[in-house]
Amino acid sequence: MKKTTWKLCNLLLLAPFACFAGGKATVKDTLPANRQNIDFIDPTIGNVGQLLEPTRPTVQLPNQMIRFTPQRKDYMDDQISDFPLNVVSHRLGQVFSIKPAIGSVNEEAWNNRMAYDHDLEINRPWYYSTWLLDEEVNIEFTAGQRTGYYRFKFPAEKAKSLLLGVYNDGDANYQFLPGNAISALETYNGDVKVYMYGVFSEAGTPGTLENGALTNNKSISGKGIRAYISFPAATKEVTFKYAISYISPEQAKKNYEQEISRQSFDAVAENGKKAWSDVMSQIRVKGGTPAQLRSFYTALYRCYERPVNITEDGQYYSGYDKKIHQDKRTFYVDDWTWDTYLALHPLRTILDPAKEEDILQSFVRMYEQSGWMPTFPVLFGDHACMNGFHSSVVMLDGYRKGLRNFDVEKAYEGMRKNATEATMLPWRNGPKTSLEDIYYSKGYFPALRPGEKETEPAVHSFEKRQAVAVTLGAAYDDWALAELAGDLNKKNDQNLFAPRAKNYKNLWNPDKQFFLPKDAKGDWININVKYDGGLGGREFYDENNGWTYLWQVQQDIPGLINLMGGKQAFEKRLDQLFREPLDMSRYAFWSKFPDATGLVGQYSMGNEPSFHIPYLYNYAGAPWKTQQRIRFLLDTWFKDNIFGIPGDEDGGGMSAFVVFSSMGFYPVTPGLPEYTIGSPVFEKVSIALPNKKQFTVIAHNSSKVNKYIQQAKFNGKPLNKPTFTHQQLVEGGTLELFMGPKPNKSWGVF
Repeated sequence: MKKTTWKLCNLLLLAPFACFAGGKATVKDTLPANRQNIDFIDPTIGNVGQLLEPTRPTVQLPNQMIRFTPQRKDYMDDQISDFPLNVVSHRLGQVFSIKPAIGSVNEEAWNNRMAYDHDLEINRPWYYSTWLLDEEVNIEFTAGQRTGYYRFKFPAEKAKSLLLGVYNDGDANYQFLPGNAISALETYNGDVKVYMYGVFSEAGTPGTLENGALTNNKSISGKGIRAYISFPAATKEVTFKYAISYISPEQAKKNYEQEISRQSFDAVAENGKKAWSDVMSQIRVKGGTPAQLRSFYTALYRCYERPVNITEDGQYYSGYDKKIHQDKRTFYVDDWTWDTYLALHPLRTILDPAKEEDILQSFVRMYEQSGWMPTFPVLFGDHACMNGFHSSVVMLDGYRKGLRNFDVEKAYEGMRKNATEATMLPWRNGPKTSLEDIYYSKGYFPALRPGEKETEPAVHSFEKRQAVAVTLGAAYDDWALAELAGDLNKKNDQNLFAPRAKNYKNLWNPDKQFFLPKDAKGDWININVKYDGGLGGREFYDENNGWTYLWQVQQDIPGLINLMGGKQAFEKRLDQLFREPLDMSRYAFWSKFPDATGLVGQYSMGNEPSFHIPYLYNYAGAPWKTQQRIRFLLDTWFKDNIFGIPGDEDGGGMSAFVVFSSMGFYPVTPGLPEYTIGSPVFEKVSIALPNKKQFTVIAHNSSKVNKYIQQAKFNGKPLNKPTFTHQQLVEGGTLELFMGPKPNKSWGVF
């Protein structure tokens, strides 16, 4: 066999369709006859972003701590910088780099980028492999819960080494130990200590790089440190298995001993394959095209990327008070609720309510430890990102869907504190400012006029006030607080916060028929809703313009319909959203709104505030238009290729929209335990529920053409309204839809 041709047929167990000799067999070319759901997962879908962030081919166990992806710009990059031992947080950094080197080691070797061939790369949720063209090294990786496993296959009779580095600027160290072992520390995000313990399969000669020169030292400490280990020329294969801990070096070694010390590479990979098979098998579908199956199951895989379980042996490190905690409950971090409250949390409430309860209890712990209910909970604490306190909506949604295994009273206490004492400023944490007092008294967040100098020093210099977006988001959050107060029999609080749920009306301009900003005095600020507000419209909106924020009233859709003059006018405005021109070149538009991708008229499929909008036709008396729009959006913007995500996917946020919409229903208003019906792409969907029951959607004759509902039944009884409840779902109901090629404009009208 030539050195440049790796015949990976031994991977048949791991990836039965990926066996090749000098070329790559793709999933869709070689799906086995007895294919499983996991065979449709392609982690490269969306690996080239429309304008901003792409997806990445992440290897991990579902919702577990260790995550891996090769470090490169995106899929178009034909060079890899290095490989991480762990992606600590989604798009927020890695720790401990490793890379092979062939020939003599010098300082420049750590900076060299490694060319690879896309067609010699294998990406599976549990397994990764690539072939480095210049080094002629094959690299494989598989993951455990708190452990990782590399396998390097080297060319014979050449000098070979593994180079170690760090990604962060803080204190770090590497120490080579007897028995081919190594321990390490890297400081992440300024103060989080990350510990590593690992073992190489072969004995080597260790060293460090200090002041530009190689040494024989077996340890190194400092910042930006680099170490290496060289192996005899005759060495053909080296494995490196390791464990990560956020608690201590002793715990890192314990994690290693408990989880991976006696495991082979193939055993760890097979365990990962089984773990993914288990979660993918929970939703079974019949029908659909191969492309729809690939998009669907890849989206479902993305829904398990975050949050991650950082509990180690009944304890965890908390970035919220910088302490180690003992806890019988699993502690989760890395959840961006501005993105995930819309669909990912509701999806997990269906598929794994016990896990969702642990996540909600993790939010409670964060409040107890930091004094604030989190917005973007990550490892180092609450990442002040975007706007709104949508953890409040998540709490209400879980509670109303029957989740009780979390401290709801303490959660309510945190929600209330956020609503009365916290700053509402985007990308800021901490106590309220004078701007919040205006919101409390006047019912809207005040904006500045174009060119007016900022008066509040706490306002983020780039993110601005986002005054309309903040007001609309806060109205939803206050609605969630008022509703939970009512459910918990806190009537005084319910009466206090319920009026704030209507604050969106205070920015409704009846003449312009848009939500527009007001200044602190209560006077309208006249703006161009398509284009004004600076980059991303952040002075008034956020990442999107006034056309997107026209629909941000999920908590009171009837009220929004009334503002627009009734259902007929509401329907016409929805139509216009999808038809309204940019009135400028896309170049000019995207120079101001780079997040507003996946455009259909003024509708932006590529950004989270748009997810629920196509379903609003159901409330306007035109459900057939929801069916039409959803199918069009799925078919157009969610292709099964590297361009197959229309915007920043955000680790499950957008993928959950694909999962729900492909199954044929969607939670338009998290906090209300009901779903609205769209148009399933599959003939049958079966969800195995944790209570041993099964929810089924049957769409007779569903196809690309037959996308319109002619009639419907639920549990055999006629269904004339395009909604059903969460209770009906968890009781194991059957939604039966009869599909046809033309709209039945009378079905579902209410």
